Amino acid sequence: MFRYVHTSIVARNADKLIKFYKTVLGCKSINETRDLSGVWLERLTGVKGAHITGEHLLLPGYGNTHPTLEIFSYDTPKETVPPEINRPGIAHIAFEVSDVSTTLSEIVKAGGGSLGELVTVKYADNLEAVFVYARDPEGNIIELQSWRTIESPPDQPCKIGKRTF
Repeated sequence: MFRYVHTSIVARNADKLIKFYKTVLGCKSINETRDLSGVWLERLTGVKGAHITGEHLLLPGYGNTHPTLEIFSYDTPKETVPPEINRPGIAHIAFEVSDVSTTLSEIVKAGGGSLGELVTVKYADNLEAVFVYARDPEGNIIELQSWRTIESPPDQPCKIGKRTF
């Protein structure tokens, strides 16, 4: 069996980031808080004296238990380089929202930031998408997207690789 379960963000301040994802992006508490330590955690993480605290938040739009966004803080975090959209590794997490511009404003108001420009792309199958990248208060990259059906196909189809949309 295979089933997607969660994505994890290691935060400098888990409580603050948990509040942000609940307030701004509609994640919900399912009472899966964690305060973990012990030999088993040291063995699992390879971090001597590992101690993590945080919570699993239910991602909006799915069932009552999964998938979740796990936000944890370590007692001894390592310094990192800021996430960049073109840096190898996990680049961003994405949320479909009803209004990209309004949600971006809410992210900025809550201590996050914007990254790049808001763009609208028309696809050949009478779909239009609005996209923007943003940053949460700790700099993690979030993609916001909104989709709608349009009445006429675009003048200039979107080409990705060999496919035309």
